[in-house]
Amino acid sequence: MDLQLNDKTAFVSGSSQGIGFAIANTLATEGAHVIINGRDDTKLRITKDKILAQHPHAKVSTFCADLCQAEATEELVAQYPSIDILVNSLGIFEPKDFLDIPDEDWQRFFNVNVLTGVRLCRAYLPAMRQKNWGRILFISSESALQIPLEMIHYGTTKTAQLAVSRGLAEACAGTGITVNSVLPGPTKSEGVVDFVNEISGGQDFETFEKEFFQSIRPSSLIKRFADTQEVANMVVYLCSPLASATTGAAVRVDGGVVKTCV
Repeated sequence: MDLQLNDKTAFVSGSSQGIGFAIANTLATEGAHVIINGRDDTKLRITKDKILAQHPHAKVSTFCADLCQAEATEELVAQYPSIDILVNSLGIFEPKDFLDIPDEDWQRFFNVNVLTGVRLCRAYLPAMRQKNWGRILFISSESALQIPLEMIHYGTTKTAQLAVSRGLAEACAGTGITVNSVLPGPTKSEGVVDFVNEISGGQDFETFEKEFFQSIRPSSLIKRFADTQEVANMVVYLCSPLASATTGAAVRVDGGVVKTCV
């Protein structure tokens, strides 16, 4: 299927690894000019080379900056005044008991997971309105609907993303701009694998995975971690002109973890 992305420019925050990388790589595969982002310039160059090794004719640029700093967004817009697709993929997670989460952690999670996307949307929405076309995606989580007891601060920020996304979609009513959230379930990204290695007590990943879906996420219907590519496939479709009737939605790629028929 041709997703009609050849003439589109996309910025994907937090795209040097994990779900963000899979999204950027797939957008590049579909012909979009992709701007990848991370804080480590060396890692970002390696990521770009990785994409080009798979797709030698891909159009890939880099923007190395910490988007938690407001001035980074200003620098980005100065360098790329107009984009067609904005994917807010930057995010952090950390298991911690509620009573052990200080104000500083709440503020840090809100700044990274919510405010970075808010600033980027505020910066790029005017140009999208001028063109009467654009795609804005927030990479939320099934944790937005089922707040994890071990990460209440994380779940709260993911719920906030849904509110921002829906509100922006309504603000763009009647235009060619769509705004959606994608809710991945447990996904086998680099960060998750590192996390599992830390807490598994030496278990191999497959054993941990089986126990995880028996006791922690028993509602999963696929009974496994999703692959980052499975999430990226949905995101990139929503970025395309073909998804023009999908807006204001929270689209789940959660393996059926959320127990709902809607």
